[in-house]
Amino acid sequence: MSFSKTSLGRLRWIGIAEGISFLILLFVAMPLKYLGGIPEAVKYTGWMHGILFIMYIYALISVYIDYKWTIKRTAIGFIASLLPFGTFVLDKQLKQDEAALKLK
Repeated sequence: MSFSKTSLGRLRWIGIAEGISFLILLFVAMPLKYLGGIPEAVKYTGWMHGILFIMYIYALISVYIDYKWTIKRTAIGFIASLLPFGTFVLDKQLKQDEAALKLK
């Protein structure tokens, strides 16, 4: 997976990072806040996730422009960022797309 060579590669990397931060926010920080009384866990994890989410949206728009994605496909990419494990499922398809582009 190439990070800086293509917008598709950047989307994959940022998508994985955003997905991990989302899972940490949901399954670690939120329980720490509500069960452990540590609100700072959500504050800092939420900031990190928010920054990665914005980077993901920017990368998604770049792929939309560079690869002439349809609105439907771009919307699926956006929805994937809202669902736990969504970016990981999307990454499987993006990996196939990246491999197909290398064969051309």
